[in-house]
Amino acid sequence: MANGTKEAVMAQLSQRIDALDAGAARVHAAQLAADLDAIRRLAAANGFGAVSPVVHALEAALGRGERGPAVSSGLALLRDAVRCGDDARSGAVFAAAACSLRIAG
Repeated sequence: MANGTKEAVMAQLSQRIDALDAGAARVHAAQLAADLDAIRRLAAANGFGAVSPVVHALEAALGRGERGPAVSSGLALLRDAVRCGDDARSGAVFAAAACSLRIAG
């Protein structure tokens, strides 16, 4: 992926996450899940592999009825996953660190 394209995708993903975070308290869980799936699909189509596991964890949290701090924390992790970009090594390191925090936390 060209660097300009990568930056554009990162910007679009970040904007979507920010919009989700801003409205998370007012939006039904099903709509949040649909918006997260759209983020996952855009990220996957552009090789942002670290995004998918975070989205799946957020969707699972929503499915358990979690909201508020759990969702906000997950969206913060999602922003970090986007910053890994399309670098598989960075994504793997991020995923390992996120799992470590999740297990320890």
